Amino acid sequence: MSDPVTRADTIGLARTRIDAHTLGLLRADELLRASGFRTVIAGPALCGAFSEPARAENSSRIRRWLSENRISVLCFSYRLGAEDGVRVFRRLMGQLASDRLLKTCGGRIKAVYFAGLPAACDAVHHLYGDAVGVFRGDESPRETLTRMGIDPALAPDDIAGVHPYDAALASFGRDVIAAGDEASVMPVDRATSKSFGTKQEKVVDRMEHGRRHGLPPLMRAHAGPYQSNRREAVKHFESWCRELARAGLLDVLSIGTSQLTQERFGEAWDGRPNGGGVPINSPREYERIGQAARPMLVRTYAGTRNVPELAAMHERTLHNAWHALSLWWFSRLDGRGPNAVPTNLREHVEALRLVASAGTPYEPNVAHQFAFRGADDVTCIVSAVLAARTARRLGIRNLILPIMLNQPKYTWGVNDLAKARAALTLVRELEGSTFRVTLQTRAGLDYLSHELPKAKAQLAAVTALMDDIEPDDPRSPDIIHVVSYCEGHHLATPRTINESIRITRAALASYRRLRAGGQVDDMSAHPEVRERTSSLIQGARHVLATVEACVDRPYTPRGLYDVFRLGFLPVPQLMHCRDEFPEAVRWQTEVRRGRVDVCVDGKPLPPKERMQQVTARMLDG
Repeated sequence: MSDPVTRADTIGLARTRIDAHTLGLLRADELLRASGFRTVIAGPALCGAFSEPARAENSSRIRRWLSENRISVLCFSYRLGAEDGVRVFRRLMGQLASDRLLKTCGGRIKAVYFAGLPAACDAVHHLYGDAVGVFRGDESPRETLTRMGIDPALAPDDIAGVHPYDAALASFGRDVIAAGDEASVMPVDRATSKSFGTKQEKVVDRMEHGRRHGLPPLMRAHAGPYQSNRREAVKHFESWCRELARAGLLDVLSIGTSQLTQERFGEAWDGRPNGGGVPINSPREYERIGQAARPMLVRTYAGTRNVPELAAMHERTLHNAWHALSLWWFSRLDGRGPNAVPTNLREHVEALRLVASAGTPYEPNVAHQFAFRGADDVTCIVSAVLAARTARRLGIRNLILPIMLNQPKYTWGVNDLAKARAALTLVRELEGSTFRVTLQTRAGLDYLSHELPKAKAQLAAVTALMDDIEPDDPRSPDIIHVVSYCEGHHLATPRTINESIRITRAALASYRRLRAGGQVDDMSAHPEVRERTSSLIQGARHVLATVEACVDRPYTPRGLYDVFRLGFLPVPQLMHCRDEFPEAVRWQTEVRRGRVDVCVDGKPLPPKERMQQVTARMLDG
């Protein structure tokens, strides 16, 4: 089954239903299609079948999918627990052999690939040797193709190439780690912040205190250990909170709750699969966690059902530092929640009214959700502006604008800077005495390598990229969401969270010293960034103006639904609800020269022309 892949093959990409990590599959799909190969991604129903491939009805579904699509190369991804991933994959391989679907058994499938956590990949390689290729997640486009026996020359140069700015950032990151300055990073003294460490302290208080005193950005990190004994898992997390609080390096703790916490809080779970995360299931547990975490500020994931009620409970129990709501997403649209999209929008808008009445900030967890589904750069920016305008109309006074860099991971740094600056420009136009925007930056979800030394250098490099968004403002960014360097390999613990914060702060200080000495390029007026920023702003304005002209009350639940339904926000790699939103999935995007554009026949389609097509289809419909 190690035969090289050719353009005569059809490549099938599949995962299980419980694993919501789709980025690896989608990035592989982009790369293979751009290189001239035919791919087929298993839909939601097939994902359920791949969860238990040995069951008769599931085996039949998988066989039919493979046969109807004439799939000769199968790529399977499982990026949750390593043991579970190996177990599911062994069952799949056993069933493929039993059904005589593998080439070695007389079938069509000549190559099988497994993508998973490093430990799972090691186990799969031990079991199957070279008969199964493995992908740990940090492979470059060139490495991905080579591992599949594909000539990398088939990929467009502008996908496989490296921009000089990115090469310089990578070199800087390696230098930071080699210097070892992170060992000397100490906690920031924020004790004189208003109501520091009490229930009354607000994140805006801590930010304003930091600005007045010239302190480093607030450090936010995500933590969420899971184990099968629910009560023990919560107790374990409380001990993590106390450990992080004692270290004093983390300002904002984000609780990574389990899927059942988000969807079925307070119910009897009866052995339902959880999908990882802290399995919190009572208000009292949240209260204990908030107490254990002080003086850190604490926030948690929003619910995926009964969203307003859970938001109110998070206010009461945690005094939530801020709320992150995703409007269209974490619903049936992405398989992350049970709500239909109209219901989700209504619940999120109702929750935003509650958040506004409490005076708590809001983070629109929106733009990168579109990027995850293949949206172009303009769409990501437009979605953030739509969310910000909606929030302002609902009375939100403080908006925390999240900028996820390296998304997709083939994006060049100069394009990341342009996207961030364009989004900031358009969202800050809303600022006034009653509305303020705060920048929060982070590394991409699938950016960091599973090789820990490389990941540390990447974390330092992306910190420099964050600082180049607004290089002339020493107070920007206000918040850095620190993605722990180990997350491509294993779950972040308090030790690795603290080490990641030290690396981030050491990199930030080092990069600012180099800039002050003229030893790094001045990115404030870089011609590529300036040109792309202007183009993105102009394109986003065309889309936003068309939305406001064509959609009735666009900043209401119904209006936001129509914006998506009518095709203003392309998501070509949407895996769920495709039949409900044909206009959203009809547009194709491509990654070229480190940027993502809507393309027709391989050429970028200007947003103004696309808006003309959208409005024409509305009239025809």
